[in-house]
Formats: sequence, structure tokens, C-alpha cells
Amino acid sequence: MEIWINPACSKCRSAVELLDAEGAEYTVRRYLEDVPTEDEIRAVLERLGLEPWDITRTGEAVAKELGLKDWPREAGSRDKWIAALAGHPKLIQRPIITADDGSAVVGRTAEAVRDAMGRG
Repeated sequence: MEIWINPACSKCRSAVELLDAEGAEYTVRRYLEDVPTEDEIRAVLERLGLEPWDITRTGEAVAKELGLKDWPREAGSRDKWIAALAGHPKLIQRPIITADDGSAVVGRTAEAVRDAMGRG
């Protein structure tokens, strides 16, 4: 299992604390420092079953600078969204947990983190 975190994020810290309390084995990826490539973002989106705009933090200052709220949310714009996430990792919703079974969850709740743990 791998968890993408921003250590400054309270939801990320809570997810890590829960993983530790449950004795889960996982790897931490500080995705602001170890920025995911566009291909890694595509792979995580596939595992999540989501589109890039579904995991974009549109309230971030850079989102406003880029005008993301006006970007089309359609297949033809997918690569543009993915490039924005790779170019500005602060836009990526967190924490993202990739489970050993090939699935992934956005672990913003204890239930989601437990779900990921149940998947290995």
C-alpha cells in the first residue's frame, strides 16, 4: 500500500495515524516533493475510477490562477487536467491510498482509510 500525503494536511496526518494504529504496512509518498508524472496520475485515476477533475482541489490559489473552474469536464480535456495536476501537485486531492489489490481511494475519512486497509 502507498499513501500520497502532504504532511501539512490534517486529513493526511489522520490517515497516517489510523494506518499506524491498525498496524498497516505502507509506503509514504510526499507527492509535493516526489511529484507524480502524468502517467502515474493516469494510473491512479484508473485505480480510483475517477476523472482528473474529480481529484482536483479547485479552491487552491493556483486553480484560480489557471481558471480551472471554467475548464471543460469532458474526455477531450482530460490530458489538460492531468498536465495541470502534474505541473501543480498542490491541486491533487489528498490523501490518496493505493491498495495492493490494484484499487485506490481518496482517504479523506476514517471509513475510506479502513476500506483501503481491507483491500491490502
